[in-house]
Amino acid sequence: MSRFSDNGDGTVSDNLTGLIWLQDARFGALAGTVAEGEGDWATALSAANALADGTCGLADSSSASHWRLPNITKLHSLVDLRWVGPALPDTAGTGQWSEGNPFTGVQSDYYWSSTTTAYYPVNAWVVHLSDGVVGRENPVNPRYVWPVRGGQ
Repeated sequence: MSRFSDNGDGTVSDNLTGLIWLQDARFGALAGTVAEGEGDWATALSAANALADGTCGLADSSSASHWRLPNITKLHSLVDLRWVGPALPDTAGTGQWSEGNPFTGVQSDYYWSSTTTAYYPVNAWVVHLSDGVVGRENPVNPRYVWPVRGGQ
């Protein structure tokens, strides 16, 4: 079985985790994000929750509140440390991601998670998709937003 399945509706299913990801990892210009799909942490949280069918290439009958910003564990589950620039697998899970296989617009940069840091809860965890490194970030900094739904 392939790692990912393109659902043909603007979403990609992760067959390993059961999560459904927005196919466009750039998440361009929705609910306060800039054209490249970046926003501060508060914007990232609200924009992910506002995502619905008819926006960002979605044709999946989803409604606002079906989507969310992934927690740090779910976001990092995408990473495959065999690869860099970005550290993501392809659809089959046997090679490195390339544009459209299965995601579009993946940036080798920081992506927000919904998880705050325990030792300094003003900051939130991020994953740098170039190499899979997890770090903490000031919530006012613009970072990429990649919504998810499903799973536990």
